[in-house]
Amino acid sequence: MEILMCILGGALFAAGIYLLLQRQLLRIILGTALVSHGAHLLILTMGKLNRGAPPVLGEGIGHYTDPLPQALILTSIVISFGVTSFLLVLAYRAYQKNRTDMMDQLRGTEDE
Repeated sequence: MEILMCILGGALFAAGIYLLLQRQLLRIILGTALVSHGAHLLILTMGKLNRGAPPVLGEGIGHYTDPLPQALILTSIVISFGVTSFLLVLAYRAYQKNRTDMMDQLRGTEDE
């Protein structure tokens, strides 16, 4: 199962980096979202996929699941949601102002 998760995380990273290198602003935002999802899968896979075990130690429990990866993933989800929403608002305002989402045209020229 860990091998499948690693392959899926690698595919998400590859697709996200491909989209980050595009010229359209919306594709760049989708690339950041895919990279963050790949990071979530990487953190989950590194924490080992234990099923059926409680997340805390108690009396008589010898086998448990580490709760730290889940806490890190929840924090990462909140941060990536905030960054994605900020980038979407920024792209919307840039499109309203300039009527384009192409990065080459948003850069402008030195004459202006």
